Amino acid sequence: MENKFAWEKYDAKTMKSVMAYAEEYMDFLNNGKTERECVDYIIDKIEKAGYRELVPGKIKKGSIKKGDKVYFCNMNKTIVMFEIGSEKIENGMNILGAHIDSPRLDIKSNPLYEDGPFAYLDTHYYGGIKKYQWVTLPLALHGVVVKKDGTSVIINIGEDEDDPVFFISDLLIHLAQEQMEKKGSKVVEGEALDIIIGNMPLKATKDDKKDLVKKNILAILKKEYGIEEEDFLSAEIEVVPAGKARSAGLDSSMVLSYGHDDRVCAFSSFKAMLEAKGIKRTACCILTDKEEIGSVGATGMRSMFFENVVRELLEGMGVYSELTVRRTLMNSFMLSSDVTSGYDPTYASSFDKKNVAYLGKGFNFCKFTGSRGKSGSNDANAEFMGKLRKIMDDAGVNYQLAELGKVDLGGGGTIAYIMALYGMNVVDCGVPVMNMHAPHEAISKADLYENKMGYIAFLKNA
Repeated sequence: MENKFAWEKYDAKTMKSVMAYAEEYMDFLNNGKTERECVDYIIDKIEKAGYRELVPGKIKKGSIKKGDKVYFCNMNKTIVMFEIGSEKIENGMNILGAHIDSPRLDIKSNPLYEDGPFAYLDTHYYGGIKKYQWVTLPLALHGVVVKKDGTSVIINIGEDEDDPVFFISDLLIHLAQEQMEKKGSKVVEGEALDIIIGNMPLKATKDDKKDLVKKNILAILKKEYGIEEEDFLSAEIEVVPAGKARSAGLDSSMVLSYGHDDRVCAFSSFKAMLEAKGIKRTACCILTDKEEIGSVGATGMRSMFFENVVRELLEGMGVYSELTVRRTLMNSFMLSSDVTSGYDPTYASSFDKKNVAYLGKGFNFCKFTGSRGKSGSNDANAEFMGKLRKIMDDAGVNYQLAELGKVDLGGGGTIAYIMALYGMNVVDCGVPVMNMHAPHEAISKADLYENKMGYIAFLKNA
């Protein structure tokens, strides 16, 4: 089946909407390079749109009614939104789910040291990366430092034009004969991903001549941020590529940026919640953390947070019982949104051309993910796929069906299999991406727009 490019159907008015939506998305990328920043951005937008926060344990029975828009926030890293529909909630919800964490480098608990003429921060990479891609790039620091007295210091260094940036060194080509013989996984190893943060020593004194570059960095941290070295013990600082998302191509048809995986689906999910009108089934949007490392921890999808907030929601609606919780979840439909691999002609041998997503031809459904024999996959049933095809076709949305690479070559996973444990109908879908998990990934603006329109159609009609 040959899909046409989504661009072919756009008139001048729609083209303007596509480009404007891409600009809005790029603003989100620029202001949401960590999970915390994404949550802050989203809360600001949804509260202006009429959503109110609910706190577990503080919800009055019967206080939530049809048409209400509410959200729960978990540790500033996960957010769940609900718009209460006109149908009984135990008939099920229409759920959009995505993750807002991305591959990166994390600063270790005891990171600061001096070696030779440099001060370094020691890192541990997060998620699946090609480590050699992270050297010689301008890097930024984002995160939070929490002191023993409970006060927080927000860190964001490297994004403004006047900010310094940081970098990881690489061996010059003139001396790299041995390095160039190594396997890709060994060219740069994990413990070599330490960022250089300074080269200027404090002025030596008669009694103090050791680690003067490190001491100068500590003096700067104390002066500018009120941070002591021991405060790194209670810090979450992420190292990400510095710089803004950019339009790519002479035709400005693409977006090149850090963090498309999976903020592209997260952005379209919460925007669809704001733009879908006249919903019947309760609409839900889950934006979660820790997907890149297995959805573990208190802010990952494997935690009980989502199930617990559904209980809180039903209590607030005055219909709570354990049976109602189970029926609500079992009868729900979900689009588990995550990016997929976009066809790259340079590496054509890695893809099955008949079953791969193409940039510009619309957003993608992955009936199953997993790897080698569908291991670890949720495999959506045919009835649900048929329902979704009709919804998208009736709404005029461009979509594709594809797999993530050739059989036995690789694969990937999402949060779909976790939600399928409730017995609900779940399918993976999302936007094709080139350079997935690299410091800079690429998507099509047309796929971004079709993604949102597909989510709106799903919320209204599933």
